[in-house]
Amino acid sequence: MSTLIEQAMQRLERLRGAGVNSPMAVPQERRPIRSAESGAEGRTAPPPTGLTSASRTSKVVALNAEAMALARVFPPGAGPAAQASQFRIMKRPLIKNVADLRQTGQMRSNLIMVTSALAGEGKSFTAANLAMSMTTELDYTVLLVDADIARPSLARMLGFEPNQGLLDVLEDKAALQDVLLSTNIDKLSVLPSGTPRPRATELLASDKMGELVEEMASRYPDRIIIFDSPPLLLTTEASVLASQMGQIVVVVKADGTPQAAVQRALSSIASHPVKMMVLNQVHAKMMQGPGYGYGYSYGYGSES
Repeated sequence: MSTLIEQAMQRLERLRGAGVNSPMAVPQERRPIRSAESGAEGRTAPPPTGLTSASRTSKVVALNAEAMALARVFPPGAGPAAQASQFRIMKRPLIKNVADLRQTGQMRSNLIMVTSALAGEGKSFTAANLAMSMTTELDYTVLLVDADIARPSLARMLGFEPNQGLLDVLEDKAALQDVLLSTNIDKLSVLPSGTPRPRATELLASDKMGELVEEMASRYPDRIIIFDSPPLLLTTEASVLASQMGQIVVVVKADGTPQAAVQRALSSIASHPVKMMVLNQVHAKMMQGPGYGYGYSYGYGSES
């Protein structure tokens, strides 16, 4: 693992040293624009160019390359080639479903929930890297949502200070457009978990969450929304959230998750028509590069 991290960091340094505009380059500080009429400081400058109208948000954060490398989360072109290839394979059926399922009337196909049976199986790692891979698609923007409100981890993995987010919107303490964060990775926005609250798990299963999910699914047809969800067997809210999603990705740790736990997790979402299973942390000798890598095996189904 340390070898992969060191290689990624060395590659980033070489790109910066060569003057290449790396995907992790920090955007220039936005300066206030003075009003032409009053001369007073007015609105702030717009987000960096290259963002579509669907991904423009009110705040911009610079994701931290070092924190991401430690978490093995890499922007396009900056990580191990084998890992990038695996996530390209993983995203293809998910993206295809976004268009195909909408033709059948399933308008939430752009809502993708990434979960697991238990904690520590790599679901947040999978959600973050899947989002990074999807930013390379020409026809879509990506929103990554930290919905694991009991154990949020995306802010730490991506290297930014958490602030208001999902929970604040659910308690009407903030508007959605005010807590969405645009990032220095083209076409990627993030919705943090938000301010911790005693009733956090109940909020995730509330009618307000259902209304918010509906709004997020329909507001921008060119946006794919990836939810890092709580584990299915640790909270009942995960199953409720699953019922509101268009597609579900279940991450299973190779040689780590009991078969009975996997079966119970799948039973809790048995009625969902579109599910994908990912076997995570497979030791694959055929993967390029030294050391232990992340390999995947897939099971994908669309049930009637």
